Amino acid sequence: MKTSRALALALVPIAATLACGTTTTTASGASGGMAGDATTTVASPRTGAGQESAAPTAPTGTSTGNATSTGNAAATGNPAAKPGEPAPPTSTKPVTVSRHPAKPPTVTGVRFARHASFDRVVIDLSGSMPGYSVAWTSKLIHDASGDPVGLAGGAYLQVRITPAAAHNRAGDPTWKGPRQVAANLPNVRHIVNNGDFEGIVSVGLVLARKAGFRVLAQSGPSRIVIDVAH
Repeated sequence: MKTSRALALALVPIAATLACGTTTTTASGASGGMAGDATTTVASPRTGAGQESAAPTAPTGTSTGNATSTGNAAATGNPAAKPGEPAPPTSTKPVTVSRHPAKPPTVTGVRFARHASFDRVVIDLSGSMPGYSVAWTSKLIHDASGDPVGLAGGAYLQVRITPAAAHNRAGDPTWKGPRQVAANLPNVRHIVNNGDFEGIVSVGLVLARKAGFRVLAQSGPSRIVIDVAH
């Protein structure tokens, strides 16, 4: 009995030690869990940052696309090209078309507009389509008098329409308004009525720079269209 009791008393510290070891292991596991939680907490902000970065990624990409589009429009200063709009002209060669209508038309006005890659000038006519020429000139002068127009530019296009007039039989002008109009387009800076003399109407274009151009004759009503590249 004494031996059994002594053996039992000897086993108590071992059990206590084992119990402490178990507690330590559990604590260690708890610490490990805390460390894991701490790691997770540290990782959480990184994950969170990733989510913050990822969450705005789609809107940021969308925004960037919009900004790029806006930036391009702002950089070029031009509106977006419309579907089916013609490409800018490239030829700088003079254009001459001869026609001989039975009754010469009258010039009633000039319009202008800016397009995505070119400026457009439209000369409105009343009557049949006449002949015309469009060519480069070193300077613009007023017909009959020969006086210089006096507008500075990087290049000049002279349009001559014949047979045509810019007045009626009574001598009143059919092309009304100022003889010089500031268009202030990217390339076409001014439009000048520089002649209505002996069956020829002259229209001068003051440009910022020499560039390609094209000439179109359109009907319904008659008009001459001149596109000048930017």
